[in-house]
Amino acid sequence: MKYLLDTNIIVAMTVRAEENVVRRAAECEDGEMVTSAVALAEVAFGTERGDPPTMELLRAFLEEVPVLDFDYKAALAYATLPFKRASFDRLIAAHALSHDLIVVTGNEKDFADVPGLKVENWAV
Repeated sequence: MKYLLDTNIIVAMTVRAEENVVRRAAECEDGEMVTSAVALAEVAFGTERGDPPTMELLRAFLEEVPVLDFDYKAALAYATLPFKRASFDRLIAAHALSHDLIVVTGNEKDFADVPGLKVENWAV
């Protein structure tokens, strides 16, 4: 595992098939990309309410990208982060930190104040 895909990157890959994101993902070796159970929950919540991606697209994505369970290491890492109310991003950041992963996101600013977090933007 090397990269943890954020919610907006999942949407960029499944719904919009953004060229830069798809190209960069294709350059990864098998097993380098995962997503967080938190990011999956966020996407699935939208899907259940009619937002893209469809469940079919989401399931196809999950056949290629494993979901990393949010575990006790992630919970302990979350407790050390600067507080920000109602933010899935903090949970995703903690998950990445606890497994020494690079967060892949199109919203770098959402993660900019997390100490020690490595972030890449494949959408640019």
